[in-house]
Amino acid sequence: MYIEAIINDLTEMSLFHKNDLNYTRLTGGTTSCIYLLSNRNNDSRYIVKLNDPQVLEPEAFFLNFYNKINLLPTLLFTERSFKYLVYPFIPGDTTYVRNNKKNILVSLVKQLINNYQSYSNAPGWGWVDDLSNSWTDFLISRITEANKTLDSYLNKKDHNLILSIINNTSRMTFQRDPFLLHGDCGVHNFIFNKSKLHGVIDPTPVFGNPLYDLIYAFCSSPDNLTKETICSAVNHLKFSQYHDPRILFEEVLVGLYLRLATCIRHHPEDLHEYLLAWKYWTELIESI
Repeated sequence: MYIEAIINDLTEMSLFHKNDLNYTRLTGGTTSCIYLLSNRNNDSRYIVKLNDPQVLEPEAFFLNFYNKINLLPTLLFTERSFKYLVYPFIPGDTTYVRNNKKNILVSLVKQLINNYQSYSNAPGWGWVDDLSNSWTDFLISRITEANKTLDSYLNKKDHNLILSIINNTSRMTFQRDPFLLHGDCGVHNFIFNKSKLHGVIDPTPVFGNPLYDLIYAFCSSPDNLTKETICSAVNHLKFSQYHDPRILFEEVLVGLYLRLATCIRHHPEDLHEYLLAWKYWTELIESI
C-alpha cells in the first residue's frame, strides 16, 4: 500500500488534513516500512507503520492492552485488516549510549515491566501468534533453535549446562498466570532522549514471565553484563521471586545463550564481548 493512498484514507476519516502533511520514509525498521508524517510547522508528528498483518495484529493487541503506559506508543488508528498502524512520534532516537545500562534497566522496570498485567485467559505461553503448552516448552523451543547457530561456537559442556537448567525438575518455573510481555524488549527498540529511556517500540508479544523482558533487555547489548547491573534492576522488580542468586543467574545464562545466537546471526562484531560475558556467567554459576 502506497503512503499517498494511506494519507488519503486518513484524510477521508478526518484524522489529518492532507494539505498540511509532509511525509518522510524512515530507515531502521527490520521488516516494517515506516513513515514519519508531519505538519508544515513540524509541531505535530506521527508514525505510520506498515507490515504483514500477522506482525501488526499482535503489536496492536499489545499496545491496546497497555494503552495507559506512558513509555509505549498510543495507537491512534489501526487499519481494519492490520495492514498499517498510526501512532504519535516519540521524540528522541535509538542511539544507545554504553555504560548507562544500570540506570536504563531500572527505568525500564519502574516505567514498563512493573506495569505489566497477568492475562488469565491466555490460551498458552510464548509468542502470542505461535503458542506453546508451557513456559518451559517455549524456552526449550527457543534453545533448540539457538543451538543450530551456536553448535560450533560453544562446547558440549556449555550446551549441556543450558539443557540441565531448563530440564531440572526442581527448577522454579513461573508459578503465576502468564503476563503479556513486550517480547522484543531490547535496546534496539528503545527511544532515548538526553540519554534517558523515553519510549519502547515494536513489540513482538509473548505470554510469560516478566523477568524474561528484563533479562532480554540486559542481554541485548554486550556492555555491562555483570551481576551488579542485573541485580540493581531486579531489586526494583515487584514480580521478583528470585531470592536465591543461583536461580536468577541461571535465568540470565539462558537469556545470554539465546542472545549469543542472535549476535552471530545479526551482530557478529559483538561476538567477542558476548563470549567473555558467557565465560563470566558460567564461572559465576559454578562458584555458587
